[in-house]
Amino acid sequence: MSTAAVTSAAIASPERADDAAVVRLAVALQLVAIDPRGLGGLVLRGADARVVQRLVAQLGVLMADDDADEVPVRRVPLGVSDDRLLGGIDLAATLSAGRLVRERGVLAAADGGVVVLPSAERATAGVISAVIGALDAGEVIVERDGIASRDAARVVVVACDDHHDDEPAIAASIADRLGIHVNAERLATIPEVDAAAVRRARAALHRVDVPDDVLEAICAMAEACGVAGTRATLLCTRAARACAALGARDVVSADDVSLACAIVLAPRATRLPALPPEDAPSEAPPEPPPPAESSADAHAPEDAATPPPPPDDRPLEDIVREATVAAIPPDLLAALLARAGAGPRQQGRVGDESTSLLRGRPRGARRGDPRGGARLHVIETLRAAAPWQRVRTREGVARGRVAIRRDDFRVRRFIERTGTTVLFVVDASGSSAIARLGEAKGAIELLLTESYARRDRVSLLAFRGTTCEELLPPTRALARARRVLAALPGGGGTPLAIAIDRAVAGALAARRAGTAPVLVFLTDARANIARDGSPGRPQAQLDALSSAAALRPLGISTLFIDTSPRPDAFAQRVAEAMGARYVPLPSADARAMAALVRGVADAAG
Repeated sequence: MSTAAVTSAAIASPERADDAAVVRLAVALQLVAIDPRGLGGLVLRGADARVVQRLVAQLGVLMADDDADEVPVRRVPLGVSDDRLLGGIDLAATLSAGRLVRERGVLAAADGGVVVLPSAERATAGVISAVIGALDAGEVIVERDGIASRDAARVVVVACDDHHDDEPAIAASIADRLGIHVNAERLATIPEVDAAAVRRARAALHRVDVPDDVLEAICAMAEACGVAGTRATLLCTRAARACAALGARDVVSADDVSLACAIVLAPRATRLPALPPEDAPSEAPPEPPPPAESSADAHAPEDAATPPPPPDDRPLEDIVREATVAAIPPDLLAALLARAGAGPRQQGRVGDESTSLLRGRPRGARRGDPRGGARLHVIETLRAAAPWQRVRTREGVARGRVAIRRDDFRVRRFIERTGTTVLFVVDASGSSAIARLGEAKGAIELLLTESYARRDRVSLLAFRGTTCEELLPPTRALARARRVLAALPGGGGTPLAIAIDRAVAGALAARRAGTAPVLVFLTDARANIARDGSPGRPQAQLDALSSAAALRPLGISTLFIDTSPRPDAFAQRVAEAMGARYVPLPSADARAMAALVRGVADAAG
């Protein structure tokens, strides 16, 4: 049996899960070291910090071209600045020399080596963007502060994903670019890998050919696993080529592609691929008669070599499918389905980000006047002035002093997160809405219990007759909300257009107050009161569609819950006109409604 077949069998073996994790990691290290630019790197899920350190050191040894060589290994800490990551001005050297001195960043310093992202799920968008640029282009371009540079940054990225099930995971934009994902939560043994074999495979990689049937099998497996896009199939193909090179083969075999799908596609699976039905034979074939023993066979030793097993004549797609299904963790799809059912959720999400000069999380600096309450960023001010010191010295500034001009001033910039205001717009008209009011009350109370930690606010607007009244202004006061909800009345006509206009005004007011508004309509959309208060269904429906169309361009996250006994066509038209998510809810409870609203609020924030 080939090396690929042995590792594939070990990975898929449910009886030896710990050994399978070690084998999987050993294979991952070898394949990434064989084709570092093609596979991009690793995602390590739940690995201990000491384990990560040893694994990165092992990967560096495998990537070296000789036992005496060392490849650079750089760690990107959380909160790293752009100058440290991408490169910028060496402030001390520039002020000392009186001329511009450039400093290389972490990515450029790691050229040809490994970049480690600890707690990658908490990395900022700027760090993720910079790392993605290095992975895609193999270089870092800096054009700012008088610097125009282009440095090589051909790196392998090891991203450590330490999120829990109810927390946001590593950004998909970088996870998709890293070929192999490994779960190292219970990993205690570090695999030992033959570096010389990896170097031989890296030198022979360009000779490996991928047949057309292998490409078709990989694409079919990606579709069966629900893996969208072409990047995963390309990464899987590169992993299969690296596996063939490791086994000293010039053509990718079925074992190679099975292993590649197990370590590249299986961790990305969003559904379980169906195995082909087994065709029962019409009748059992007759057993062959036992061969007659010869005199030579009678005296043959008992431990004589047994004949090799017959070749596997199944189609390549079936072999690959079986290996991939066996490699999918048993709890992976359950977690995916749980997250999908709960909607998009981000722990700690508290609304939109807004720029502030006074408070919040630091987010660099910008040119500005330090008066008016803004805070002067001394280091960035000196950094802006440093390139001009030689010119200003010739203009008469005493040598040894730093000349600062008004244009050099940099003020601190902060990012302040704001809360979310959820505005419930409840149809209180007629007897059919009475049951829905109870569900709305329960949903609002459930959301209020979470609002203290999330800084969300909840408001309640009820419409009936010819008016839409704000019964509960934006608040997090649970006791006050309960009192108002208990007294919520019902009955009368359905002024839907008036309710939409009033809800838009409340959402815009919440936006001006610095929060992200979310509108939740609970109605059967049976409008019969026009905008001017006159009765009549045709005009009332036209006004409702007109108001809904005016809501759409405002970009307000909106959820439209149809409370009709069965989905109503006009309700769907209104939801489509306002650009809302339409949810027919003929039977619901407070918890189901709260889960829907929470998902929309999380997406808005």
